[in-house]
Amino acid sequence: MATTNITIRMDEELKKQAEELFSDLGLNMTTAFTVFAKQAVREQKIPFMLSKKTPNQETLEAIREIEEMKKNPENYKGYTNVDEMMKELLQ
Repeated sequence: MATTNITIRMDEELKKQAEELFSDLGLNMTTAFTVFAKQAVREQKIPFMLSKKTPNQETLEAIREIEEMKKNPENYKGYTNVDEMMKELLQ
């Protein structure tokens, strides 16, 4: 079977994280993407669910932070107006 080259552009940090994960699974980047492509062709769909409803790690951390602020508002500073807040932020 003939092979061909594919060029993929992605965030450098994402590539590093993917390479580490694939390595832990005993795969290299080429093998991991080949497995993905074969599964997609076999199933005739993306082999995992895509959803806008799934927040990323940064969003999950922000949600947890807000929940903590709601539970313990006395531990956080509040402002009565935007000018007061901006004055403190710009100092």
